Amino acid sequence: MKNRWISILLALVLTVGLTACTTDRGEERSSSSETEQEPVSVSSSEPEPESEPEEQEWESGDPYPYAEPAMGSNFPVVAQLSGEAVTWGPATNMDEENRPIACLQLQEQYGDYNVNFIGPDEKRIYLTFDEGYENGNTADILDILKEKNVKAVFFVTGHYCKTNPELVQRMIDEGHIVGNHSMNHPNFTTITPEEMYEEVKELHDYVQENFDYTMFLFRYPEGVFSEQSLAVLQDAGYQTSFWSYAYNDWDQNNQPDPDTAYQKVTGALHPGAIYLLHAVSETNSEILGDFIDEARSQGYEVSVYNIPPVENPREGASASSQTESSSESQTESQSESGTEAE
Repeated sequence: MKNRWISILLALVLTVGLTACTTDRGEERSSSSETEQEPVSVSSSEPEPESEPEEQEWESGDPYPYAEPAMGSNFPVVAQLSGEAVTWGPATNMDEENRPIACLQLQEQYGDYNVNFIGPDEKRIYLTFDEGYENGNTADILDILKEKNVKAVFFVTGHYCKTNPELVQRMIDEGHIVGNHSMNHPNFTTITPEEMYEEVKELHDYVQENFDYTMFLFRYPEGVFSEQSLAVLQDAGYQTSFWSYAYNDWDQNNQPDPDTAYQKVTGALHPGAIYLLHAVSETNSEILGDFIDEARSQGYEVSVYNIPPVENPREGASASSQTESSSESQTESQSESGTEAE
């Protein structure tokens, strides 16, 4: 009997102990769940900076992202350069790639003025047209370029812009480059640096105001230039285009035979060729489509004008060469001379 009561007491003790342990563990779990809270997101009062879009690297063959001309000049520095006309021409001596040796030499001599006598040594050609007045062929030329999906350069004068605004607008609308050929088409070696600048700026401003288009490419009237004139254009922030091929196509009363002209222009194909053609020429209008087809059949790309600006402008350049380093040169040069870019 005594043993039985002892057994009952032990059972009661064990039961009470187990109950107490269970209660304690439940309280611990409850306490733990109360102290564990979800993390609170803290919003910053300052917005996160927007990531800048990655700058796409220019690839040869694409349109070049030319900068807007600075339109300034450092006349005291320019005045120290030679104003004598430089005699030049593509001539007839060619290298093994059919490139005019004279143009290669001129490019080497004057390249740091941001000029192009010939393009890079790539199987690519550039079509440029000079427009002094209209002879009824430009619309046909634009039709052919559109059909062939070719972008060209049209160098226009002030007279041409004022008398043919619809054609200039069409050039812009169809993706061609409209180049500055000066307001009044003077010989740039017979006028002062200040007058040169005004010839360029007057047309630049006229086209900007009337067509909402910013010019950046220049060609000298008659192709006549001096070191002074090269410096004026460079300081204005313009790139100057000469040519590595041209022929007698400008006299509308003495037009070349189309077959002969076709043989000339196709026979002159070379890497980096800059073709100067006159839009007044009926012959050019007649052979243009076939010429483009032949150039392509020989493996040439008929390219938009995309020759990069010079990376190392001449010493003393002010506003010129459309690169970050040249902008620094402009600031230093103008501080020394006391002049300001307009």
